[in-house]
Amino acid sequence: MHHMTPNPFKGVITALVTPFSGGSIDEKAFAALIERQIAGDVHGLVPVGTTGETSTLSHDEHKRVVSLCVEMVAGRVPVIAGAGSNATDEAVDFVRHAKAAGADAALVVTPYYNRPSQEGLYQHYSAINDAVELPVFIYNVPSRTSVDITNDTLARLARLPNVIGVKDATGDMARASLQRRSCGEGWVMLSGDDPSALGYMAHGGHGCISVTANVAPAACSAFFNACLSGDWSTALVLQDRLVRLHRSLFLDASPAPTKFALAHLGLCHEEARLPIIPCAAAHHDEIIAAMGEAGVVR
Repeated sequence: MHHMTPNPFKGVITALVTPFSGGSIDEKAFAALIERQIAGDVHGLVPVGTTGETSTLSHDEHKRVVSLCVEMVAGRVPVIAGAGSNATDEAVDFVRHAKAAGADAALVVTPYYNRPSQEGLYQHYSAINDAVELPVFIYNVPSRTSVDITNDTLARLARLPNVIGVKDATGDMARASLQRRSCGEGWVMLSGDDPSALGYMAHGGHGCISVTANVAPAACSAFFNACLSGDWSTALVLQDRLVRLHRSLFLDASPAPTKFALAHLGLCHEEARLPIIPCAAAHHDEIIAAMGEAGVVR
């Protein structure tokens, strides 16, 4: 059973951007971003999630970023590799690669665009469970995928040995409480929505896969440490400091605002891959002001 060992997947786990330079992955910038994350005491890292522009990377690039991340982290924090696809065979291939590369777990989004049924979702994750012995997180983000995996389906999947938890980006707090009851001991619950992660933690969540931590790793780490220790008054103060930044990083198509913020800090280029374009200039002042509130810039 899952609950025999302590859960290593908790606190703030950064959904890393993939920096580009001249159309290619900027490996030097990526390495520096990872070191900054670890120096900021984040609790884990996710390469090639949505924020890592997985949808516009080639398969080779996707695998390269996972391998690079694992290599650079060198066991200092857990690495949860983005490994989703709307074709089950392709998802299995990415999860196999994540295991071979040495990732600690895989983050597998519900299949998008083709809108599978609940039974189809069950069979998708069941096939991954059977194919690869690696912990899997189910990523539920209906706003992006047009499909919502129900608590009933998650409860069925929670019984599979390799399916260990969820990244929930629905912002639905009651769902979290109900899921805690139905998925049982050892089910790991991570938020996928920075602004509402305070509520998610209070409803029994273990952590968050965070976009904002790209920009403010130390502040996000302090926030989740407060939540994990049950110091809700400190968490509330930190939430108030971070919420403007949480919001501002979605003023334009993600991860464009996050890449703008990182470029403003001199950490990587703003460059994204089409159809994502650099953050509109109209949002720059708001993002910088929000970074100021979060203590990232003076």
